[in-house]
Amino acid sequence: MIRSMRPVIVAGNWKMHSTPADAGELARVIASRTRAPGVTRVICPPFVCLAAVRDAVVGEDVAVGAQDVHHDRQGAFTGDIAAAMLEGLATWAIVGHSERRRYHHETNEMVGEKAHRALEAGLRPILCVGEDLEVREAGAHVAEALVTDQVVHALALNPGAVAAGLVIAYEPVWAIGTGRSASGADAGAMAAAIRRAFRQVPEAGDGDAVPILYGGSVTAANADQFFAEPEIDGALVGGASLKPDEMAGIVARAALTAAARGLAG
Repeated sequence: MIRSMRPVIVAGNWKMHSTPADAGELARVIASRTRAPGVTRVICPPFVCLAAVRDAVVGEDVAVGAQDVHHDRQGAFTGDIAAAMLEGLATWAIVGHSERRRYHHETNEMVGEKAHRALEAGLRPILCVGEDLEVREAGAHVAEALVTDQVVHALALNPGAVAAGLVIAYEPVWAIGTGRSASGADAGAMAAAIRRAFRQVPEAGDGDAVPILYGGSVTAANADQFFAEPEIDGALVGGASLKPDEMAGIVARAALTAAARGLAG
């Protein structure tokens, strides 16, 4: 698939922010201010806010996503949420976010299983991969090897993942909250490495067809350099996704990419 055929996606990850009392209004404002032809919009609020956001964006062509799913179908896992429990609440799910890998010690195998459960339940997974500062400082080849390993582990459990709707988000953990910044070229190079990783697991699908998002402190001010990269197909937005002005700016820039790809008609 040529890049002009890949969708342009902007997904907002609200993390542990908002409550059922205010999430609906925030989602409504963001949805109304980010209408743009050719851009797929997704809002991922906390679990307790899924219903409020779902109801708030009815008729807005905005998808709702969960921030995580458990790697088992069901069981004695207090406080966890199985993918099947999200039926009617969400159609997307983030798996393997860097904060989950770091603070909840999620392994590549667990993340692959989470992606599998999401696909099994009809959810479109956003698989997050990325390297930390120590790995980045060891050299680009070391960073690419680690990210490739993350991708391959996930794909091995998910034949046909691309056709089923897999999306990958590259998070340069070394550039989040460290005072360092990733460039569009950094993101583009890693996205190309991610596509090459699919050659190791051909049954997962065509790496050129999978949408790859950039997920490292995206703002309206820096989005252009990432969306200009031919290997990048949108953004997974963190803190800025809680700010309607920022989201409006990011989606407006994404719309330019969608128009250039002929997706805005």
